[in-house]
Amino acid sequence: MWLFIVRILITALTIIGIAHVIPGLEVANYLDAAIFGLMLGLVNAFVRPLLILLTLPITIFTLGLFLLFINAFTFWLASEISYGVQIHTFAAAVWGGLIIWIMGIFTNRLVWNQY
Repeated sequence: MWLFIVRILITALTIIGIAHVIPGLEVANYLDAAIFGLMLGLVNAFVRPLLILLTLPITIFTLGLFLLFINAFTFWLASEISYGVQIHTFAAAVWGGLIIWIMGIFTNRLVWNQY
């Protein structure tokens, strides 16, 4: 359970950090960033696998590059569910999804190396 909370907090800190760097991405406050982290975790757990399954032919055809658009869509969808994070441009959704994905890889390595 605490690993899930750690992942949400790392996602929240990452979204706060990249909101200062990426134009078109705004975060209202720390609580909204934490809620966004929770919503992104839920969207990635339930919606993303379905999207990957439905778009498998185009993902294979593009050699996996279509997964960037799926990441951007799930990032945007989580921002629509949580009201405190706003994405104004498609580029902000792509870059935000990419950076969150990279931080997720590092978080998984950190968590799984401890156990």
